[in-house]
Amino acid sequence: MVRHIPGAPTIVPKNMPAASGLAAANTLYTSTDRDGTTIGAFPNNIPMDTLFGNPGARFDSLKLNWIGSIGKLENICATWFTSPIKTIAQAREREVIVAAAAATSNSAIMPKVLNALLGTKFKIVPGYDPGSGMTLALESGETEGVCGLSWSTIKAARPHWIKDNRLNVLVQLGLAKLPELPDVPSALDLIGDPVKRQMLELILIRQEIGRPLAAPPGVPADRLQILRQAFAETMTDPDFLAEAERAQLEIDPLGAREIEALLATAYATPSAIVREAAALIEPSAQK
Repeated sequence: MVRHIPGAPTIVPKNMPAASGLAAANTLYTSTDRDGTTIGAFPNNIPMDTLFGNPGARFDSLKLNWIGSIGKLENICATWFTSPIKTIAQAREREVIVAAAAATSNSAIMPKVLNALLGTKFKIVPGYDPGSGMTLALESGETEGVCGLSWSTIKAARPHWIKDNRLNVLVQLGLAKLPELPDVPSALDLIGDPVKRQMLELILIRQEIGRPLAAPPGVPADRLQILRQAFAETMTDPDFLAEAERAQLEIDPLGAREIEALLATAYATPSAIVREAAALIEPSAQK
């Protein structure tokens, strides 16, 4: 990105590993200089945490200056190839044990969401390491499946699972279907109840935003435009794309305006639907 910023400044990463990105977002919003020299890179939960009532969120997502997102989080639910459960309809008929990381991770949230909205019978076993722990649980038969896996992450970390047909992909969770999985149903298409569908759409906006970058409020417009333009140019930079391809990382960017449009839709959702969706995402925040 520095190649596309006038003067080619140095970017210094500073990790703030606390509260799933909340510490970093709160710091960016309240404590950093608003001159464009500090930006934040966040997990997908951050832009929606204030909407869903996370008590630790001390920022206004609609006032952050979004720069862009490197990629979306199109999730899938899948069982191991040896499981007799090979369709989402079968997952509605009997219990399916799925591995999950922390209680607030996608691998714990998504099966809970599908149980509530689609009537599936996923039994969530949390506490696994999000990388090797869940992988080994699947491959050893300790669990039958996993729900809430990023398709792009699987392609990067476990490409042989796809090549060797090691997964029964039951359903995909995204606002749009993945071109690579044309025969796998979308969870949105399986919901007939309009209220439940709107709940799921709201939750999936959280996924769509993916891996966003933002600057604090109050950054001068000309500097913000430089950051946004530099991000956009980086996303088409041949060297960057070649490096991403070598690492098997999927680049599917969103611009600042696209993020703002998604958040505008989310924050305009009727409060009753927000409360019901939040109870699935942030249960500790709900009365």
